[in-house]
Amino acid sequence: MPVEIKELHIRVAVDAGPPRQPQAASSPGGGAADKDAIVAECVEQVLQIMQSKRDR
Repeated sequence: MPVEIKELHIRVAVDAGPPRQPQAASSPGGGAADKDAIVAECVEQVLQIMQSKRDR
């Protein structure tokens, strides 16, 4: 016999502590190379996803 859920309660706690600095800002000079590598990886993954959808 299936179970039907009529209500769902979600509770979230957010910590409003001091904001953390990005790691790229803490390592001068290496940030641009890291960003370029991340962007290149993202582009490659998006192209793979588009190719797989086109092959379907």
